[in-house]
Amino acid sequence: MRTRTTLTERLALSSEVSAALAEGRPVVALESTLISHGLPYPQNIEVAKASEAAVRAAGAIPATIAINAGRLLVGLDDADLTALATAPAGSVRKAARPSLAAALASGNWAATTVSATMIAAHAAGIAVFATGGIGGVHHGALAGAGPAPQPTFDISSDLEELGRTPVAVVCAGPKAILDVPATLEYLETRGVPVVAVGQADLPGFYARSAGIAAPESVPDLDAAADLVAAQLGLGIGNGILICVPVPEADALPGEVARTVGERAIAEATQERVAGPELTPWLLARIAVLTDGASIRANTALIVNDAGFAGALAVLLAAR
Repeated sequence: MRTRTTLTERLALSSEVSAALAEGRPVVALESTLISHGLPYPQNIEVAKASEAAVRAAGAIPATIAINAGRLLVGLDDADLTALATAPAGSVRKAARPSLAAALASGNWAATTVSATMIAAHAAGIAVFATGGIGGVHHGALAGAGPAPQPTFDISSDLEELGRTPVAVVCAGPKAILDVPATLEYLETRGVPVVAVGQADLPGFYARSAGIAAPESVPDLDAAADLVAAQLGLGIGNGILICVPVPEADALPGEVARTVGERAIAEATQERVAGPELTPWLLARIAVLTDGASIRANTALIVNDAGFAGALAVLLAAR
């Protein structure tokens, strides 16, 4: 008869990450879905390594998270990153909260999404996590579309995880393909603070602004650290979303980002793309429609978020 294996027993921390946590040094969690599903090779491994380098440059230790051989790996080495980056298409599962057990039970490689990365980070004792953009409420999730609209209820588990797991998530805002106002409403309902850094508008992932005001804003990194420390110190069980705009030199104009997003969504509806395949399909289509400019913006914001998260973790550790 098999004994039950707990989440903590599934963790496999690298020696560097384990030592840093034991010594109270700052550590930043990084997801692995962007490697296996978000970007093509070799951009995927280049961005993964650049993100880790940005965390180190800020004075923190990177902990890229993935699943293999029934373990949650917290801190990947170069061989692990290469295995994820070069795996045949479709061979790496996307692991979120609903599919976490299946990914672990399979014994194979799986890449962690925002929700699964938050779960592993919190279990390991890591308070800061950097990603590109969060998932959220998709267009049509609540009202549907077409002549006989039926709601799809396509809402990312990222939002539920932010409402139940006390981790600070640094991103460039909700992904541009989402119903952003509905995503903000959902986060508000789940008690998740959404904070823009350095501007009043919510960052728009590829664009500097999503065209709507952020629920909260802070002027700089120091103020963001104060707010994160207060939120996590309350012990009320939910996370906090820190939204950092994409670097200006790499950003798409707001109108361009919205136009290509709307076109890609319309095409996905026509092609009946849905479920877990929808987000990667939309991002790939937007890359084509922008002649690669969205990929350049995406890679820039991912690395920028990692650097900000590293600096945030350093300030939190000092507190």
